[in-house]
Amino acid sequence: NKLVIFNPRLFVGHCCAQLAAAFAHKYTVNSLTDGILPARRMLHFSAKPLLEQLKDAPTLLWLCPHLGLDTEQGMELICLLGSALSFAALLIKQLRDSIIFFCLWFLYLSLHQVGQVFLFFQWDSLLLEVGFLAVLVAPLHLRKWRSAAHRHHDRVTFWLVRWLFFRLMFASGVVKLTSRCPTWWGLTALTYHYESQCIPTPGAWFAHQLPVWLHKLSVVIVYTIEIAVPLLFFSPTRRLRIFSFYIQALLQILIIVTGNYNFFNLLSIVLSFSLLDQEHIDFWLRSSKKRRSRADTLQAWVVTLLELSVYTTLLLGTIHYFGLKVNWESQTIESSTAFTYHEFLHWLKLVIVPTIWLGVLSLTWEIVAAMLSALCVRGFFPKLWATLQCTIFAAVAASMFAVSLVPYTFIEYEANSNLWPQVQWLHRAVDRYQLVSSYGLFRRMTGVGGRPEVVLEGSYDRQIWMEIEFMYKPGNISEAPALVAPHQPRLDWQLWFAALAPHTHSPWFISFIQRLLEGSKDVTRLVQVDETRYPFSERPPTYLRAQLYRYSYTVASAGRSLPRDWWTRQRVAEFFPTVSLGDPTLESLLLEHGFKVDPHCKTPSTLFVPFLSSEARIILSLGYRFFIPFFASYLYSLSFSLLFLQLSVLRPHSFAPASFSSVLIANFEYLPTQLASHPFSWSNYPRFLSLLPLGHMPL
Repeated sequence: NKLVIFNPRLFVGHCCAQLAAAFAHKYTVNSLTDGILPARRMLHFSAKPLLEQLKDAPTLLWLCPHLGLDTEQGMELICLLGSALSFAALLIKQLRDSIIFFCLWFLYLSLHQVGQVFLFFQWDSLLLEVGFLAVLVAPLHLRKWRSAAHRHHDRVTFWLVRWLFFRLMFASGVVKLTSRCPTWWGLTALTYHYESQCIPTPGAWFAHQLPVWLHKLSVVIVYTIEIAVPLLFFSPTRRLRIFSFYIQALLQILIIVTGNYNFFNLLSIVLSFSLLDQEHIDFWLRSSKKRRSRADTLQAWVVTLLELSVYTTLLLGTIHYFGLKVNWESQTIESSTAFTYHEFLHWLKLVIVPTIWLGVLSLTWEIVAAMLSALCVRGFFPKLWATLQCTIFAAVAASMFAVSLVPYTFIEYEANSNLWPQVQWLHRAVDRYQLVSSYGLFRRMTGVGGRPEVVLEGSYDRQIWMEIEFMYKPGNISEAPALVAPHQPRLDWQLWFAALAPHTHSPWFISFIQRLLEGSKDVTRLVQVDETRYPFSERPPTYLRAQLYRYSYTVASAGRSLPRDWWTRQRVAEFFPTVSLGDPTLESLLLEHGFKVDPHCKTPSTLFVPFLSSEARIILSLGYRFFIPFFASYLYSLSFSLLFLQLSVLRPHSFAPASFSSVLIANFEYLPTQLASHPFSWSNYPRFLSLLPLGHMPL
């Protein structure tokens, strides 16, 4: 039971923080009436019954016409409801139950259905899957907001979190090799990654300066962490699982230092909590007083020998398969891939089915242990109730595991084709709800030889061109890379993808150009909120064009801790021709991709909220957008502090609400003080991250 007494609480608490920040972030980018890809394009309102519309696309936005709202107002309302509900659940433990998490999951799914390319990231799918698992892991308060501190089926539902974390990490390692990317196979991927990733951090510049041999060794370590170590997630010995936790957490922290990947790395760390148990958390708090008997000591020696054999196997296997050897003359470690692509595919074919059976055995063990625990309950009716709960949740967990096998086996075609037809059918039946997804991050390395960047230029007379700088993506070569996580500037991210291919591969870019020429405030705020940094804040440009540049990091110079210029750049080609409003080229492209058709649908209210359409716009536009990115970061710091405060004071029979409240009050007193002394703007957003009150909390 030590595995499940506290970790589910830790998991669902951090899920609240992740969802609160995600909803707040969505509010800043999605609710754009005159945006790049308005959500109303995805909804075709008809005379179909509401249930049929929900079946076609499960989103609450189908209710907008009945509430007197247009689609964008409905999205704003969903974002606000999601932010408020998840933040309330973060603060109030009794709200962290299955019903609340189901509402949060469906609210986020409603946004995901209409987000188009701006919401089609793997971490959005991951957050949806984590949100649905939180529905199963969280308690269901049916009796006056009370539920047992420990439920016998907790270990079964919480096991699904560990299985998800295994699928995420194992697939992320495997796809790097199955993609046949020459940089991953040559172990040189990290010599390009820090420079070519979407939005690097200042730490990425320093990491890029490391010697090549260390970059190659780092790739070898990544393979070991992502492919070999996840197999230890299901180890019967707890110290191997704890070892896996620290290794995975270290990897995520290093990624946070060198790249802006929004909430993904924090969410991965939350998933890694499934590898811990209460005894180790007590060790963190220095409250463990367990004494071992002589028999326990003997058993501990046996387990220690087993663990040492596992560590030795990991080390020797890494040395063998990647040809590690020390070059004493140059004082470096040489490495190279010592196996072929076909040998790796053969190994993958041999190991993928055993990993499935490993999951089956591990889940079966948890189910049997839960059922035995339920059968030990005293009293006939309590025993019957506990057994019934275990049976229901065991069936749900088994179904979720079976459905997840379809996306998991995408990494190996033969295993996927051999899955039972019933499993394939079940996956197709629930696929639209994003209950499970396939993963595989950093499949191929881009930007070899320098990162491609789209640089926008505007003009009034086609003679003098002014460059349009974005808030986060590289532009000015002397400006340091930004620190923006856990916020994700999705426009800047999509421009990174757009630069990898001709503009015809990114139809949204045409609409983006059109909106800038029209002077859409919704879109220009995504480029620059600080009007002093946007050269066309007074009136929109008459002409726009886009150039393709190749950016590279500068080389570190002796005697300087920070570079004068962070980048060098060279023009490569024209990315998008010069256009203006009414230009035949622009008009034909808009017509070709359907941007000239405006399926705007706003019907008068037919139900019980006839006033919400006009009132909502007033309430929802009170400057909330500009504060949310900073608030999202503050929310993360607050949530981690609150949850670890509970960790330090929460015992099986005690809780300290006064301490909890004192932290909350102290932080909300601290925040206005800092805002008053540091006026907020997007240009100094990285400075705001340093104001987060982690060091000021009365812990």
